[in-house]
Amino acid sequence: MDNDSMYPSLLEDLASIAEKNDMIDPELYVKYNVKRGLRDSDGKGVLVGLTQVGNVYGYEVVDDKLVAVPGKLIYRGYDVEDIIKDVETSDEYGFEQVVYLLLFGELPTASQLDEFSAILGEKRNLPPNFVEDMVLKAPSQDIMNKLARSVLVQYSYDPNPEDTSIINNLYQCIQLIASFPCMVAYGYQAKRRHYDGKSMYLHNPLPNLSTAENFLRLIRADKNYDRLEAEILDLALILHAEHGGGNNSTFTVHVVSSSDTDIYSAISAAVGSLKGRRHGGANIKVAEMMDDIKANVKDWSSEKEIGNYLRRILRKEAFDHTGLVYGQGHAVYTISDPRATLLREKARGLAKVKKFEEEFNLYCTIEKIFPDIFHDEKENEKRICTNVDFYSGFVYSMLGIPRELYTPIFAISRMSGWAAHRLEELKSGGRIYRPAFKQVGETREYVKIDDRD
Repeated sequence: MDNDSMYPSLLEDLASIAEKNDMIDPELYVKYNVKRGLRDSDGKGVLVGLTQVGNVYGYEVVDDKLVAVPGKLIYRGYDVEDIIKDVETSDEYGFEQVVYLLLFGELPTASQLDEFSAILGEKRNLPPNFVEDMVLKAPSQDIMNKLARSVLVQYSYDPNPEDTSIINNLYQCIQLIASFPCMVAYGYQAKRRHYDGKSMYLHNPLPNLSTAENFLRLIRADKNYDRLEAEILDLALILHAEHGGGNNSTFTVHVVSSSDTDIYSAISAAVGSLKGRRHGGANIKVAEMMDDIKANVKDWSSEKEIGNYLRRILRKEAFDHTGLVYGQGHAVYTISDPRATLLREKARGLAKVKKFEEEFNLYCTIEKIFPDIFHDEKENEKRICTNVDFYSGFVYSMLGIPRELYTPIFAISRMSGWAAHRLEELKSGGRIYRPAFKQVGETREYVKIDDRD
């Protein structure tokens, strides 16, 4: 038997041994009051830091008890709903204003916003030969993987990558925020050519366009888009820009930055976190789940038929057999996720224009009936609501955006929040994160190799 044929069998045996020795009795977590996932037993996050960047409200503490309230998303003290209302009454796109607010802590004046937008426009292009050497010569099937590597590679093009001063990191943050759309778009184009056998289009970003406009221009062969399409993508970017310090990818920025490492290491780690299906990758799982629902539910107007299939998914009898209904539930939001509410209302108008009204109504029906179904199936009093991932993928599909770009769009937006938290950690953190893990394995006598069975 040659090595090639032995290897899979050996690896299976070793994997079985590893699985057995990596299993920890769930009761031990209760015994030692372990805050699994840095959460209390009621699901509330353990307080491990302070931030002025953003906040997420889903409940209030009344008489030492959690009371559910409609969700609120706060950027630097401002309700994001107020920001969006102001954007909708103006002729401007709002994401650049949000980036300014998150980075500097204050709303910009009109002249400040113009100057800042001009800086972003100037910094959108990638370094000379970056696309040829680092993107096209090393394409990836997964755009988030390619994005993480592209971020790391930018270290090599930075004349001062290890300087962790605020002014240098601010420069690096602006450079990354501005160039993320190009890194994503070019990574996607390389993937199209190398893995999909399709034509590749490398368009230059235009400095006078917003982030949303530039991204649509970069991923489309004809570079065309209309105002409504750019507006709804701009809204999605605003809603995904920040979500408090405790979400997994932003916490990753804090943890990695606390070791006093360079910005590229911290941000690439955050991209890897966001890629996960329990985080930013959930929007792709929603799209796949909805494909399955549409294929197996004949009458999309029937609450009963839809409900019966949702119950099958919860019982692990349908879709991916995990028992998860993606896009439903959130760690903080209970009654409502304000991002989902705002995106749904914008999606309503887009669905009418794009002739997706029947599908939009299916989404709304699921949002309406699922909380009661979850309550019945799980016999759980926990309130559950639709989250932003449920509608974001649907919006992107109506815009004709390929599914593999759903999570990278999230990263393009969240880079601004990561940047703000990176700067805050450098200025106010001061200590490396070092939580405790209790060792619960037995103490054993060492056995010499000749005496081992």
